[in-house]
Amino acid sequence: MRKSQSLFSLENNLYRQGFRNIAGVDEAGRGPLAGPLVAAAVILPQGTGISGLKECKQLTPKQREALYLQILDKSISYKVITFNNSRIDTEGLHKVNLKALKAAALELDTQPDFILVDGYKLEDLSIANLRVIKGDMVSASIAAASVLAKVHRDRIMFAYHRQYPLYGFDKHKGYGSKHHLEMLSKHGPSPIHRLSFKNFS
Repeated sequence: MRKSQSLFSLENNLYRQGFRNIAGVDEAGRGPLAGPLVAAAVILPQGTGISGLKECKQLTPKQREALYLQILDKSISYKVITFNNSRIDTEGLHKVNLKALKAAALELDTQPDFILVDGYKLEDLSIANLRVIKGDMVSASIAAASVLAKVHRDRIMFAYHRQYPLYGFDKHKGYGSKHHLEMLSKHGPSPIHRLSFKNFS
């Protein structure tokens, strides 16, 4: 229970200041050599507890899937944004990352009155926002967004595995594992690989 309370400490402080619809925003897929970048935004109701919620890297795939369903069921609003590898190659990873985070927050069905962003400062927003370092470890809203982004992206990579089974996307989700690099060396890149990354440039 203490962990759950500490995870809501940022949100509780903002509730005391009068904010109500607090969105957490996070992304998945910055580092992989293949596949999309996915950003998610979530607004949780004040006082809502989601059992087992924590930073998504500390969760098993089964736990993430269970939390994913809880978050969809209990959230006031959520949005998931996907930018593919071609857009990353054309515009650059950092620019696409910021655009995805901003789009997820701004395209929520319920407009937030405060936005908590994991790791990045979003410029030119009319809505109050805060960059939170390691936000998925200290904010329930960001932790929830991290779960949505990760599960959504993993599902995409499982689908890509069926399309391009040589690379093992079901195992490494596009990250540079030994097997992935060996398959790249042997077969070259697939249509979903990020050709702008150093492995291809």
